Amino acid sequence: MKENILLIGFMGVGKGTIARAFAKEYKVYNIDTDDLIESKENKKIPKIFEKFGEEYFRNLEQETANWLEKSVKGTLISCGGGFYKVKNLKKIGKVVYLDAPFDWIYNRLKTAKNAEAKLAKRPLFQDLKKAKALYKERKKEYKKVADLIVDVKDKDEKKILKEIAKFAGVKKS
Repeated sequence: MKENILLIGFMGVGKGTIARAFAKEYKVYNIDTDDLIESKENKKIPKIFEKFGEEYFRNLEQETANWLEKSVKGTLISCGGGFYKVKNLKKIGKVVYLDAPFDWIYNRLKTAKNAEAKLAKRPLFQDLKKAKALYKERKKEYKKVADLIVDVKDKDEKKILKEIAKFAGVKKS
C-alpha cells in the first residue's frame, strides 16, 4: 500500500475492528489515533476529557495528525470520531468513511460482548440525545471529506475489506 488510508466515521461504527481485520487480511500495518493519543498522554481518553476537556483533546488530535503526515506511510489508520476535523487530513492519506445509521451503531455497541466497556470508553456517548445530535452533525461532515463511502450496516466484513482494498489498490500477498 503506497498511501495511507484513514478510516473515519462515528464512534462505535467499527473502524478499529475493520482496521485490524484489514491489516491481517492484506498484511499491512494499522494504527489507531486514539491509541496513539492514549500512549502519548499515558491516560485513557475518558480521563483526558475529564481532566483537561475536549479542546485539549482536539489539540492532541492535531498534534497526532501532524506526526502522521510527516512520519507514516503505507498504513491503515483508524481515526477517532472527531479526527476528521484536523487541518491536514487529506495530506495524511485517502479518507474512507464507514457509514451506518445511528441506531445500528448504538445497537452494535449495546449488544457487544464487552458492551459496558465499549460504551464507557466513549465519553460523548454518555448522553444519547447529545450523541444523536452529534451524529447528525458529523454525518454531513464525514461525507464532505470522504474519498470513499462504505455502508457497513449489516454488511459482511469480507465485503467491506474488499471495497477498501480495491479503493486502496491493495491485493492479498
